[in-house]
Amino acid sequence: MEIRPIRTDEDHRAALNDIDACWGAPEGSEEGERLDVLLALVDAYEEKRWPIDIDENFDPIDVLNHAIEELGHTQAELAELLGSRSRASEILSRRRALTVEMIHKISKAWKISADLLVRPYRIDHAA
Repeated sequence: MEIRPIRTDEDHRAALNDIDACWGAPEGSEEGERLDVLLALVDAYEEKRWPIDIDENFDPIDVLNHAIEELGHTQAELAELLGSRSRASEILSRRRALTVEMIHKISKAWKISADLLVRPYRIDHAA
């Protein structure tokens, strides 16, 4: 099992591809062990590369916008996860609240901690 430190965005992308290849490997297997190590390395790199300063103004919509702007996800991907373009747009524009089911889907697909998505946040109601 040859695993190297993640020092660049290119290393990061390669590690994410390796994680996708190992995803679902049985715990305790060589692939499962590789997955655990890669996940730890990616987590450490992402915390260093894209620190998230969680304060009272930080909310789940900020997390989603960060994932779209900085981590390579798209609003179209979010729409696919949530079932429609209008629903994704309503979420991102704060006109609709995230549900537990939406949080679960986003967390699983984008590998974002659900803890970052369950915080309370402002909803703008249509006038």
